[in-house]
Amino acid sequence: MAKTSTIARSNKKPKFSSRIVNRCFKCGRKRGFMRDFGLCRTCFRELANEGMIPGIKKASW
Repeated sequence: MAKTSTIARSNKKPKFSSRIVNRCFKCGRKRGFMRDFGLCRTCFRELANEGMIPGIKKASW
C-alpha cells in the first residue's frame, strides 16, 4: 500500500508531462501497472480470482 500522501501527490497535475506516474486506483502501487484495467498485478489477480473482472478467467492447459 502506498501512503495516502503519495497517492494524493500523484493525482495532481505534474509540472512536466514526463513526470506522470500511473498508479493502481485500488492500492496506489506504481510498479506492475496494467493500463487496460487501471490496476496493479496483485490487485488484478485478486479481482480476477474472485470473478470481479468480466471476461477474465484463469488460464489452464
